[in-house]
Parts: sequence; C-alpha cells; structure tokens
Amino acid sequence: MSQIGTPSDIATQRDAITESHVWLVYARRKYEEPLYEIGNVLADDVELAKVYARSIFDEFSWVEMVIIPRETIVTVIAS
Repeated sequence: MSQIGTPSDIATQRDAITESHVWLVYARRKYEEPLYEIGNVLADDVELAKVYARSIFDEFSWVEMVIIPRETIVTVIAS
C-alpha cells in the first residue's frame, strides 16, 4: 500500500523543484541552420543542466547545443 505524503512533505518537494533553475535548450542539426529551442531542463547548476540536456534531447545528431538560464532572458517588447 502506497502512502501519500503529508501536506508539509508535498510542500517541501514542491519547494525543492521550484528552487531548481530552468534552462532553455537550443540546438541545430546542420551548421547552416539557426539554433532553435528544442525544450528545457530543470537543474540546480550548469554542469547538471548540460548532462540533462544532452541525455534528454539525444534523438538527433546535433552539431551544436546550448543552454540558457531562463532567468537571464530580458524582455524587449512585451505582448
């Protein structure tokens, strides 16, 4: 029988997730193509984010993949 965590356990888990940084993942398959967003990963540091991005988005032979911390994005024109 599985046991559901207490509300404080659930809140602690949620807080741990929200403390992770969101990293946007961009890649290209050919040098002449532009980078385009292929997804995102949650990780506390850049090294872990690189490992996650490489392992999660391994369906193609990318020639370049970059990650960008979402909190560094600056809005120029808001909708």
